[in-house]
Amino acid sequence: MFIGKIVGSTIATQKLDSLRGWKLLVVEAYRVDPASKNSLLPTGRTLITLDTLGSGEGDFVLVCQGSSARMTPETKVIPTDAVTIGIVDTVNMNGKVVFQR
Repeated sequence: MFIGKIVGSTIATQKLDSLRGWKLLVVEAYRVDPASKNSLLPTGRTLITLDTLGSGEGDFVLVCQGSSARMTPETKVIPTDAVTIGIVDTVNMNGKVVFQR
């Protein structure tokens, strides 16, 4: 699981029936700044996730990948490798707020 920021969305008019009705988001992975540990930095890595929460562009989200992405009640029969499972409100590191929604 990792934190990512929604930077866009994807439209696919031709897709499997099991994917119809699901929003596909472009998410950029983030990490804690290793030097200062007081901010989040983009990693430069992006991926497409299946949105189960109604999140939108600009939100920081928790993303689950791999076989774990298919372990939610919503995604157990959907061929997905990445799913948003939470919208991040706050990130705390070493007693400091690194991110606040």
